[in-house]
Amino acid sequence: MKAIAQDRYGSADVLGLREVAEPPPLGPKDVLVGVRAAGVDRGVWHLMAGEPYAVRLGTGLRAPRQPVPGMDVAGVVTAVGADVSGFAAGDEVFGVGNGTFAEAAVVREGKLARKPATLSFAEAAAVPVSGVAALQAVRDQARVRAGQRVLVIGAGGGVGTFAVQIAKASGAHVTGLCSAGKAEAVSALGADEVLDYAQVDITDGTHRFDVVLDIAGNRPVRSLRRALEARGTLVIVGGEGGGRWLGMSRQLGALLLSPFVRQRLRMFVSTVRSPDLLALTELVDRGAVRPLIDRTYPLAEAPDAVRQLVAGTVTGKVVVTV
Repeated sequence: MKAIAQDRYGSADVLGLREVAEPPPLGPKDVLVGVRAAGVDRGVWHLMAGEPYAVRLGTGLRAPRQPVPGMDVAGVVTAVGADVSGFAAGDEVFGVGNGTFAEAAVVREGKLARKPATLSFAEAAAVPVSGVAALQAVRDQARVRAGQRVLVIGAGGGVGTFAVQIAKASGAHVTGLCSAGKAEAVSALGADEVLDYAQVDITDGTHRFDVVLDIAGNRPVRSLRRALEARGTLVIVGGEGGGRWLGMSRQLGALLLSPFVRQRLRMFVSTVRSPDLLALTELVDRGAVRPLIDRTYPLAEAPDAVRQLVAGTVTGKVVVTV
């Protein structure tokens, strides 16, 4: 089958369209998905580049054991394992697997859900990784309540565009921080206020929020605390800005400091499971959340999709279509 593959770590230049072996035989809880679209997110870049270096302990020290990148997926079920009861051939699904930049991918049953009927395959592929990260940040880590003032740093990116919408659906007053070029899109998603990070210093002590969701990862924790109310909550989403070696130094620092201050300092790395995909489907079905797609690329041009992501010019998500 055709797939994007790599034989070494590096920039998007290591990626290329190749003929690779068909997926291996299915395990009892596996689902074989004919891929129609695959989302591109920062996790794809981290695994492609092998950075932070600690990820190589799990993915291969010198070269990636999984040569085909990609995690987000939307497509059609073509076969199921012996113990799969929730899906059958022909079902339209979305979720998270490994090696989804390909014509077919194997996905665990517990990381799939039926595709929302109102979304195209490309739109559905933009949801799982970024949407679940935003959902878990807003609902589980920050515990956003109606009436709270929420700041989303990195509001124009993949996770940020979902976080703005989910926080707004929770009844919060939402401020988005992003570049000027993304401000109009963030406002259209429902943000009550949009600030240009190049013009406004949200850590100067004059702006105070009940919740700060830090997705961009480019500000020290001590600065972010100045944007919080006395008993506010900071949530550091994912591993951005955590250094090239461990990737979590800033996040761990916040975690260690939290017991000694009145503010709640939280960090987490999301895990995609079916119940959260179903929760996102419910938000999509009632019109509270919609994925924002900057651009789609055909499979052969997936390296260009990754390059656009790394360049920081993506508003929302870029998606690879198969």
